[in-house]
Amino acid sequence: MEKTTVSLLETIITLLENKKYAALRDILTTMNPVDIAAVFEDIQSEKTALLFRLLPKELAAETFVEMDEDTQKLLIHGFSDTELKEVIDELYVDDAVDIIEEMPANVVKRILRQADPVTRKQINEILKYPEDSTGSIMTTEFVILRPKMTVEEAIKRIRRTGIDKETINTCYVADNQSKLIGIVTIRSLILSEEDELIENIMETNVISVNTLDDQEYAAQVLNKYNFLDLPVVDKENRLVGIVTVDDAIDVIEEEATEDIQKMAAITPNTDKPYNKIGVFETYKNRIPWLLILMVSATFTGMIISSFESALAASVALTAFIPMLMDTGGNSGSQASVTIIRSLSLGEIEFKDIFKVIFKESRVSLLCGVTLAAANFVKMMVVDRMLMHNDQITVTVALVVCLTLIVTIFFAKIVGCTLPMLAKKIGFDPAVMASPFITTIVDAISLFVYFEIATMVLKI
Repeated sequence: MEKTTVSLLETIITLLENKKYAALRDILTTMNPVDIAAVFEDIQSEKTALLFRLLPKELAAETFVEMDEDTQKLLIHGFSDTELKEVIDELYVDDAVDIIEEMPANVVKRILRQADPVTRKQINEILKYPEDSTGSIMTTEFVILRPKMTVEEAIKRIRRTGIDKETINTCYVADNQSKLIGIVTIRSLILSEEDELIENIMETNVISVNTLDDQEYAAQVLNKYNFLDLPVVDKENRLVGIVTVDDAIDVIEEEATEDIQKMAAITPNTDKPYNKIGVFETYKNRIPWLLILMVSATFTGMIISSFESALAASVALTAFIPMLMDTGGNSGSQASVTIIRSLSLGEIEFKDIFKVIFKESRVSLLCGVTLAAANFVKMMVVDRMLMHNDQITVTVALVVCLTLIVTIFFAKIVGCTLPMLAKKIGFDPAVMASPFITTIVDAISLFVYFEIATMVLKI
């Protein structure tokens, strides 16, 4: 597949250089808009605008939506006002909003200036909604039917207006005050008698979302019910837009990327591909968290310093510090990742915190006892017998194994509760993932280790 893509790109570049525009147009019109956009992103030259002009108007608009921000900027700067207007007129409103949100102010003004008054008004209405809200990703282009319409009248309306709508698979039934009262599918319309009233065949048990709901919630609803689109209403239950499944996929990808970045202690302020992010921008995304985690890790150093006498009395204890810290961190990360996923999917809520703690505490005891038993055998057989380390006594092994059990218990509890607490107070649970959990658990494991060693070994 990769070889085919490279070969196609080379062919397009060769034809472009030899000015074989008819052949280029024939090739491009057979391609998917996503693939054409990828070709444009690879070329990125002064000839990009020329190549774009070869595309039919509708295909050009679909391709433009799929391009990355840099390629869109390059094309817009090369467009005449007439060309820009043609592209904007072919875009769905939600796609136009997505493009505008990524563009600098001077480009936004130019785009809005070329849009027709109706489209400009719709764009401005969507831009008023808070970032990451359902209203900010909805489209206002959908089919509205009235309950007293006949099936014949409804089909005529769809034929007359559907060409400009993002989807006609589902039509929405609203009263004269635009309040949502039902939905009807194309399938239902086609299979019904022509004189049947819409109110008799519509589905009245409508699932909808509010304009101010989080966009991730809308995506979850679409995913839960396997919908292709979802109505969006305001506080008065007036139908103001719809969210389509392609928008939901974009949201899920964006949220997943953001969560992964947060879990890796990276500031999630860009959705650019890795190869298009500069060195300094990458540095800015990473260094704040690294500084915070480095400073927070000084607590582990303070704990070790406070137990220097214990380490001096039993040097063998030092060798097991990395193992205890790593095992604790891994245990906490396992719990936190599981809980973060469940929170994001709506499988658990804060009210379930005690159930979660009870479950994780039992899991931690099972894991702790298993690891402690395996470690005890390893210390006695490998460290003491095979490696002839006389400092590894049964008592030292007991200290390490007890610490393992206690550390894993606390790590699991910390790992499951911190994300839920973060969610409750309004923070993203992904922030309380591996880096923070590991730092906290490291400190706990060291403190427990030395306390147990002091009591058992009398040092």
